[in-house]
Amino acid sequence: MNADLPLLRLLQLVSPTLPVGGFTYSQGLEWAVEAGWVRTAADLEAWVADQLGQGLTRVDVPLLARLQAAAGARDTQACAGWVDQLLAARETAELRLEEANRGRALADLLIAWDLAGARDWRPVLARAQLAGLAFAAAAWGLAPRQAAAGYAWSWTENLVLAGVKCVPLGQTQGQQVLARLAALIPPALETALALPDEEIGACCAALAIAGSAHETQYTRLFRS
Repeated sequence: MNADLPLLRLLQLVSPTLPVGGFTYSQGLEWAVEAGWVRTAADLEAWVADQLGQGLTRVDVPLLARLQAAAGARDTQACAGWVDQLLAARETAELRLEEANRGRALADLLIAWDLAGARDWRPVLARAQLAGLAFAAAAWGLAPRQAAAGYAWSWTENLVLAGVKCVPLGQTQGQQVLARLAALIPPALETALALPDEEIGACCAALAIAGSAHETQYTRLFRS
């Protein structure tokens, strides 16, 4: 029974029901739809696959692994340094605000779960959702690759479902896109977890443009 618990903890940690507001964000996708960049299921798949191969593989996942190691070692200074690098890689004000909003919500949830040290670590954890996820993964003894796979899946699912709402697409089309994108996650993890410190970073020009334009979009369903 205990062997099943880490997987169950991971499923809880990356669940769309987690009260951090993940469903309220499209990360610029809403503007990409408005601009006509994303019109079809194939367009959505290409948009998400590009971000998966760039930002997620070269920023989020390698930093998640380092944040988890820092949390496991109870090294708040190292954790704060990796959070600084994460926020520097968020190319728009909306993306940085999303990270902070979701970070605060997750930090409060970790305290509500009574995870040891979560209250003392709150100033660092509240700056970025990725830090809170790493802290929980370390506290629950999740393998770094497990935690990374869960995070990558949750991110991919959230973005595809945002596309289903605002393109719009049918639910079945969305699940077909999601099934194909899931096959990209394992090789992305291989690259991400082997990335040296000096190679962490990515430039996602289309995402930056879409995110900036979304800040002043006339009508919006999503916060970013």
